[in-house]
Amino acid sequence: MNSSLSPDQRATLVLKAMTQDEKFRLIRADFGQPSEGRAMPAGALTSAGYVPAIARLGLPALQETDAGLGVAKADKSGGAISLPSGLATAASFDPQIAYAGGAMIGSEARKKGFNVMLVGGVDLERDPRNGRNFEYAGEDPLLAGTIAGNAVRGVQDQKVIATVKHYALNAMETGRNTLSSQIDEPAARDADLLAFEIAIGIGHPGSVMCAYNRYNAVYACENDWLLNAVLKGDWGYPGYVMSDWGAVHSAGKSALAGLDQESAGEVFDPKVFFDQPLRAAIASGEVPQSRVDDMVRRILRSLFAAGIIDHPAKAAPIDFAADGAVAQKAEEAGVVLLRNQHDLLPLSPSLKSMAVIGGHADKGVLSGGGSSVVYPPAGNAVPGLPPDGWPGPRVYQPSAPLAAIARRVLGKVQFNDGRDVAAAAQLASHADVAVVFVEQWDAESFDRPDMTLPDHQDALVAAVAKANPHTVVVLENNGPVNMPWLDQTAAVLESWYPGARGGEAITRLLFGEVLPSGRLPMTWPKDESQLPRPQIPGAGLASIGVPPQGQPADTVDYRIEGADVGYRWFQKKHIEPLFPFGYGLTYTHFGYDKLKAKWADGKLVVAFDVSNRGSRDGTDVPQVYVTLPGENHTRRLAGWRRLTLKKGATLHVEITADPWILAAFDGQRKNWQRPAGSYRIQLGHSATSFEGEANVELPAASFSVRRSRASP
Repeated sequence: MNSSLSPDQRATLVLKAMTQDEKFRLIRADFGQPSEGRAMPAGALTSAGYVPAIARLGLPALQETDAGLGVAKADKSGGAISLPSGLATAASFDPQIAYAGGAMIGSEARKKGFNVMLVGGVDLERDPRNGRNFEYAGEDPLLAGTIAGNAVRGVQDQKVIATVKHYALNAMETGRNTLSSQIDEPAARDADLLAFEIAIGIGHPGSVMCAYNRYNAVYACENDWLLNAVLKGDWGYPGYVMSDWGAVHSAGKSALAGLDQESAGEVFDPKVFFDQPLRAAIASGEVPQSRVDDMVRRILRSLFAAGIIDHPAKAAPIDFAADGAVAQKAEEAGVVLLRNQHDLLPLSPSLKSMAVIGGHADKGVLSGGGSSVVYPPAGNAVPGLPPDGWPGPRVYQPSAPLAAIARRVLGKVQFNDGRDVAAAAQLASHADVAVVFVEQWDAESFDRPDMTLPDHQDALVAAVAKANPHTVVVLENNGPVNMPWLDQTAAVLESWYPGARGGEAITRLLFGEVLPSGRLPMTWPKDESQLPRPQIPGAGLASIGVPPQGQPADTVDYRIEGADVGYRWFQKKHIEPLFPFGYGLTYTHFGYDKLKAKWADGKLVVAFDVSNRGSRDGTDVPQVYVTLPGENHTRRLAGWRRLTLKKGATLHVEITADPWILAAFDGQRKNWQRPAGSYRIQLGHSATSFEGEANVELPAASFSVRRSRASP
């Protein structure tokens, strides 16, 4: 308990004092809630995982809670505040928003008695139909790693261990327990693994969660290359690796490959591998005792480093109003204005009449499903919708857009649920403005077979837009969808899954009380044919009326696009998307000027002026893209700046390109190479719209894989 010692020193002292049984108790967590006739473990908090305290040594119980958007499964303890979708946070392009959200949910977790939070989704979006995209941070490794890393840092600053996940290439839910992600090492290093490397470098998570899927045919949780060679070897990661729930398939192989803690094996794995089977592997000499000691030491080190032992979590009151304000701010920063014809938005409160249609907008806003769902303090606003079982229930946060709109409009506001398309169109035809809320519920454990909105909502939007040219569409969804009605609408807002105060946030944006500033963290295809893999075998979920399309595949070939994920794929194939990565409109207009790029003191610095050339104040996100010399390279996001300017104002900006983006992994030399030559610099409003270009000569350099973000 000498806090002047380092976490490593303290962990070593505890390890020396532990019995073998105490060590084995620490390397496996139980499921922390009742399940399949099993009683909840004594002392658990109805949670994802639980390790009993070892009072003799002063070690507190490990109380593990899902997930990245807030304290999940908290309906029995008063509920919790939900952040908006991780994609909304990523769309803010704001590390401070990510940090604040992480700090908020980490604080709530701690005040509910938890000390481990399964937060930090970093898997890149390789397909917009992945049911779990809403937990992640988009398609670009620099953006995703930066946003997730800052969210993790926020959680851990509350003295709660965060768990970066799902390591690695867990980019699809269909067949996730057996699917093998096939990819070459250079492509993985340049994209998916780079996102994890950046997130870990920023957030210093106490744990990394290995994924369900196989990675090049080997299960992620028994993949020596992923866990030992890359994570613990190349990156020097000092924390521990925990398994996903049901991701362990062996004792000795997993332990030797680098897995340190088995999660809820008594419920989700074929057997509890990290108990008797691992003891037998030690007795036979398959696994040395030193490996078990290393597992324990890593867990103990993280407990000390995060402050969990010195500052045990204690139940405390939660200020839901203050925490709700954090969630609302994140949503307001992350909503993306996709269309705004003839400046229909922002709306005026002096409207004489307004029609609000669809999406249960009279009750609340939608959440994504699965282990991350957060139960609101006031309860589910729309209970009883399918599916009855996992990955439901479908939860709506009780923040009704209708009520928020009605508080602002001086005229008459009427609601139609949208089920009767003709009635909805009739209502819209008599209103000054019609706002249609459309929704798409997605969740862990399944993918969509296509990008079509469910429940005939395309017909609803088309009919309303035909009846009223002043139609605004608000999307509550997991990500890109087909929009055959786009050209008939006046305005479109992408609000993602809006979180605990989503109705209020959306309304404030509609009426200009806050200014739209989100930028797409992924490319929005025109349709499925533009994707590297137009079909997902086995995708669907029968219980919500989306029958699975055949049998899941055994493998998914990510070598098709390799490191060229998202906007890089579209550039490489010369495909024009519906909306590019980084795209987002505002209620004003920004211009760039005086672009200069220079290489000085080992850094690439891009300088320029940003001017607000419109008639309103606004927030901009200028983006710097770099293309390495050579024919095979596509442009990469190398840096950005989120800034707010008053109308008519100009600001001089300097952005230092991230040094990791200026190099590529060399599969033969097994290191990073920055080639000598001319680097193309493009200053953009998105990944396809540029206003300024320069070229800079950079010298050649090579970097070891054993590098840190401070000194690449």
